[in-house]
Amino acid sequence: MDLNRLASRLDHIAPFHVMELAKMASELERDGRSIIHMGIGEPDFTAPAPVIEAATRAMADGKLQYTAATGLPALQRAISEHYRSVYGLDIAPERIVVTAGASAALLLACAALVEPGAEVLMPDPSYPCNRHFVAAFEGRARMIPSGPAERFQLSEAMVRENWNEATRGVLLASPSNPTGTSIAHDELARIAAVVREKGGFTIVDEIYQGLTYDEAPFSALSLGEDIIVINSFSKYFNMTGWRLGWLVVPPDMVRAIEKLSQNLFICASSIAQHAGLACFTPEAIAIFEARKAEFRRRRDYIVPALRELGFGVPVTPDGAFYVYADCSALADDADALTVRMLNEAGVVLVPGLDFGPSTARQYIRVSYATSMENLQEAVARLRRFFGRA
Repeated sequence: MDLNRLASRLDHIAPFHVMELAKMASELERDGRSIIHMGIGEPDFTAPAPVIEAATRAMADGKLQYTAATGLPALQRAISEHYRSVYGLDIAPERIVVTAGASAALLLACAALVEPGAEVLMPDPSYPCNRHFVAAFEGRARMIPSGPAERFQLSEAMVRENWNEATRGVLLASPSNPTGTSIAHDELARIAAVVREKGGFTIVDEIYQGLTYDEAPFSALSLGEDIIVINSFSKYFNMTGWRLGWLVVPPDMVRAIEKLSQNLFICASSIAQHAGLACFTPEAIAIFEARKAEFRRRRDYIVPALRELGFGVPVTPDGAFYVYADCSALADDADALTVRMLNEAGVVLVPGLDFGPSTARQYIRVSYATSMENLQEAVARLRRFFGRA
């Protein structure tokens, strides 16, 4: 095979540095080094017993066949009821498409909405895969630098100022990876109004919405039926490897998404879907809420600890399990600093390089999706590394 004939779109897909650092860490661990992982955004909690038991029953009962491309009707109804009980929203189950993780949901949304040459606005910093989903359909992610003053998010003014003839929509995340910050309800409403005025689409990634700590959670779905929302069982529900998520779309978009899902995925894993039903039982919700409280406890430990080490944390995260920390007082190159911290302190952190050019050299992402004991040990190692012990 002539590798020079690979599709040119691959030229626009950058390596994912968090995974590169994870590989480096694995090599050190094979050599006997103790490594504390605060890089990959994966809960250290796994699916609780009710979910495991539901999966086991599904396999024992032979519930292993394909489902409808839009998902098990019972799971669509359970998710709909979840929106009613948590957010006070009446979302028709038919608008909910169960997907093979949030990644599949984003892929389906971009496949349906992004034309070749179309621009999609998103903040810089953003989760890197989001811009690659746009690029996969020959669109262009337009990264708009956003700093602490905007909580690393887009604002109504930024969307209005940057909209041009090629712009077709916005792709937001609230709470965000890598920053853990949310867009305020009123600001999000203003953004949606501008996009609506321009005839564009608004996609909001809400995979961390269940992990909101300081305010009552809300969903962008409260802003109107034209808002497209992505969600997942990976973060709040602790089911990362199960590859199960969902997409909520306007009623007149359901058939298009169903058609794409039939062709690209057939359906999400049937076992994962049957297991996912157990996530909405009172027993499971109590477990998830206790784990959410633990994530908040970890946040409240790590933010002041990072400041004590000399990192700037200009915006306290209100959700997810990340802190976006300014390392410019400690080093002039975040990428080089993370490599040194890995090799010399045995702590994995992620440079801003993954998340957009405006913060690439100045910021690192800290994941506190690990035990309190690991966080405390990591801080002790970093105190020694920076000569603050």
